[in-house]
This record gives sequence, C-alpha cells and structure tokens, in this order.
Amino acid sequence: MSIIGDKIRRIRKLRGITQKELGIAVGFDEKSADVRIAQYETGTRTPKQDLVEKFAEVLDVNPLFISNPEILGAEDILLLLFELDEHYPISIQDCTDEDGNKRKGIVFNSILMTDLLAEWQRRKKDLADGIISKAEYTEWKLNHPQTTDDCGKHPPKKEWRDFTTTVDGE
Repeated sequence: MSIIGDKIRRIRKLRGITQKELGIAVGFDEKSADVRIAQYETGTRTPKQDLVEKFAEVLDVNPLFISNPEILGAEDILLLLFELDEHYPISIQDCTDEDGNKRKGIVFNSILMTDLLAEWQRRKKDLADGIISKAEYTEWKLNHPQTTDDCGKHPPKKEWRDFTTTVDGE
C-alpha cells in the first residue's frame, strides 16, 4: 500500500464513506467507482494532483495532507530536518523527558515555527487532559493550517471542534 493510498483509505473510513461513494463523489462511473478507489488505496494507481484535490474536497481535508511526500523512517525524517535547517535554522539541545531519560531535542530559530509548535503542543495537551476528543484532534491535524487559531488569538478559518458533544460523546 502506498502512503497516499493509506491516507485516502484512513480518511475515507474516518468519514464513514464507502469506496463506491468516494469514487462517485469524485466523478468516477458508478459501475467502476469502488474498483478505481481500491486501486488508489492499494497503490496500483497514483492520483494526479487534480484528483488529489477532488479527494481532499470530498473527504474535507487539506490537499497537502494527502499529497505530502512519503516519510518512511528515521533517515527520511533526518533528511527533512536537514532541509528545514536551511530555511528555519535548528539547534539541537540536550533535554530530559518526563520519565527522566536523557534525549535530544530540536529548537527552531523561527518565530513562525515556534508559534506553530506551540499550538500543536496545546492541542496535544488538550487531548491528554480530555478537553478535546481524539476525533477533534484528528480533525485539527487533517485540515491544518485552516484550523489554526494561533493558540486562541483569532478564530480558525475552518471550525474543527464539535461543541454538540462532550469528549465522552454525551
């Protein structure tokens, strides 16, 4: 399975849409809609950018979430950090995790990156503290940056909170 195909499948299932329903919604013929989606989900076919944008619209996610490059392991992450260091200088620092283990941490010398990471940290804490649900946290990530509110400084462009239920679903 391809990374793009896996993302399409995960989001489709999260949204409660069948392969056939997704295929029809993006414009495939009803007779072959499910087969076509299965081909994209298994990686037999790779969607072109215009189809990625249709998937994103139907699945209600940021198109970049679907089409971002594949990151498969630690080496890929390190290469990405090397490239980010060219644009947002990074320093590597010694730190200790919550269990007292010595770790390495990265710090971006960028106000923008600091602000983005601060909001992500806030969302993770809200999730851990039961302030937001896993579904809300996922929704926030799937549609970022439209869901950003800069840690409460302004309303998000796209609402991601479900104020009709509590975190426990009641």
